[in-house]
Amino acid sequence: MNFIDAITLEVADTEAAERFYTTAFGLGFEVRWRASEKPSTGFRGYTLSLTVSQPANADALISAAVAAGATVLKPAAKSMWGYGGVVQAPDGAIWKIATSAKKNTGPAVREFDDIVLLLGVADVAAGKKFYVEHGLTVGKSFGRVYVEFEAGPSPVKLALYRRKALAKDAGVSPEGTGSHRIAIHGAAPFTDPDGFAWETAALADQS
Repeated sequence: MNFIDAITLEVADTEAAERFYTTAFGLGFEVRWRASEKPSTGFRGYTLSLTVSQPANADALISAAVAAGATVLKPAAKSMWGYGGVVQAPDGAIWKIATSAKKNTGPAVREFDDIVLLLGVADVAAGKKFYVEHGLTVGKSFGRVYVEFEAGPSPVKLALYRRKALAKDAGVSPEGTGSHRIAIHGAAPFTDPDGFAWETAALADQS
């Protein structure tokens, strides 16, 4: 079974990225960063989600992110599925902080349960087939709309969503060109049909 060891965000300033992600989310080994000046405009085709146990935790993480320099794309609010909001980090990465719970069950803490990498793809069915052929196991699948893979021992879960739908969920336009500015690390290197690159863990050294 293949799974994500970690992800690397390509940023202009690695020291600033380390400062932001440590201060805002308390991230460590799950997310890394390295210097890159690859051209990238508009939507980069992916979002990262932090799932939390209650609305108060979502508010706490969003507030910490904004205080550390993030921009709010979607203010935290209740919805049919739960509660959450979307922010954009100073490096351009889009983060959704959400919970399926609609009521708080305890005091607010800046803690999250899972990290989910959602890739916006042109064809979910084709992407699903590609990743299954590369050793991932399907956990949930909803036709050509959404597929989620088993995380195994990985700190990051992978899911595929239609690009336009993902952009709408993030509160941004789906248009974008250039580099995705992200690398995914697993057992073997390859590039998926939508241009997302996987690298071996040996290439994942943090800058």
